Amino acid sequence: MFSEIIFFTGILGCAVFAISGALAAAEKQQDIMSFILLGVVTGIGGGTIRDLILNKPQVFWLAEPIYLYVCVIASALTYFIAHYIASKHRALVWMDAAGMALFSVMATHTSLAWNDSWLVAIAMAMITASFGGVIRDVMLDQMPVILEPEIYVSASVTGSLVFLIANHLQLDSSLSICLGFIGAFSLRGAAIIWDLRLPKYQD
Repeated sequence: MFSEIIFFTGILGCAVFAISGALAAAEKQQDIMSFILLGVVTGIGGGTIRDLILNKPQVFWLAEPIYLYVCVIASALTYFIAHYIASKHRALVWMDAAGMALFSVMATHTSLAWNDSWLVAIAMAMITASFGGVIRDVMLDQMPVILEPEIYVSASVTGSLVFLIANHLQLDSSLSICLGFIGAFSLRGAAIIWDLRLPKYQD
């Protein structure tokens, strides 16, 4: 049962991040192939880097190509429905927040299976949740969202920590995932709504 929850959470995370990549393509008025390309690299980019760093035998979407299929389908569908979305940028920001929260928890769980270190797990959460969006933004020649002053990486760390604590307390695994997601998504959502920011370095 838990393995199924992990699988479908990963699928959902890839789909949500792929949609955010496709919405970024919509903002730039790209063609359908650009939608698919940006959707795919956003959906699988962070997880690919995570698996390479953890030196896993095979990158997750090579082992199970369904993740790739989901990214392609989600991106292509976004091409046909994007014109119905009144504010594409706002939709992109919220989809990105959901993807970040899902991937933060999934990466923490995956890392724990390979290494017991909480610090490594949190680092993997930050990398997995951020780097798909970084690749997307670099391809579109715009400032990566993690370099914006709004709270983003901090939300990823929060979700990862909540999951780790819940897991340490031996709460139900599915509940731990839900709590981690809520922790990351709530903080990021609050930052979006109320423009929360960490203080900048002052020279």
